[in-house]
Amino acid sequence: MSTTLPRRIDRSLPREEQLRLLVDGARLIRRRNLALIAEAGLGHVGGDLSAADIVATLFLSVLRIDPTNPTLPERDRFVMSKGHCSGVLYTTLASCGFFDAALLDTYMKPLSPLNGHPDRKRVPGVEANTGPLGHGLPIAVGMAIAATLDGSPRRIFCLTGDGELQEGSNWEALMVGGHRSLDRLTVIVDRNGLQQGAPTEETSRLEPLADKARAFGWAVTEVDGHDHAALLDLFEQLPVEPGRPSFVIAHTHKGNPVSFMRDRVEWHHKVPSADQVAAALEELV
Repeated sequence: MSTTLPRRIDRSLPREEQLRLLVDGARLIRRRNLALIAEAGLGHVGGDLSAADIVATLFLSVLRIDPTNPTLPERDRFVMSKGHCSGVLYTTLASCGFFDAALLDTYMKPLSPLNGHPDRKRVPGVEANTGPLGHGLPIAVGMAIAATLDGSPRRIFCLTGDGELQEGSNWEALMVGGHRSLDRLTVIVDRNGLQQGAPTEETSRLEPLADKARAFGWAVTEVDGHDHAALLDLFEQLPVEPGRPSFVIAHTHKGNPVSFMRDRVEWHHKVPSADQVAAALEELV
């Protein structure tokens, strides 16, 4: 399916215009992402939609990257730790010009580089192979340590799922990040409260999440993960506290803003029918 996609935003534009473009960009990314999953018959649409505003804000406006030179040494790094939500990452990378948007039509097909989990060796703009939960944050901590050793200004952003934080490897990484005062590292938790099969708090309780992160030496802040203005303001003011890595709890809704998907646990891993895609697209005009 050929669908209009947004492009990176000119930061010299008036703030109001930047925000308008961000809102519209996230909408277009969601529309293409829905079609992507419906065509493939596979994907994690609920988590893709909950993360779309965060990923769009970072890639369309915040990250210092050059899609024409994706291995630029001093680029910012983005690690999609919740790698099962590859659909929103691929759609956003195509929007930024990392690869031809026509490649999106091959998502999940045999021999396509656009696998269910992202592969850094096959897809420009992907910084880490993720999918097994709990891997992305340790990789991001390693990237931040390397940047410190290099004396580099590059920043590292890592997006995790909230259910993913039940993996112990994340807490080992948080302990190291706090100990090393990695203030160029920002972890963003897609806190939609749902994981495969049940709410996170019924599966293995995370709260009080903010207090736990502070206890590991991180500066913690909370934000509406669907408010582009709030996200942009926050990302522009990082680190939350000099000398500490930033832990951002982004409150989101699974499947947002599609009414029949929003806050519904079954849409963690469910493929919409043609009629459901049409209904969702009607809500995303």
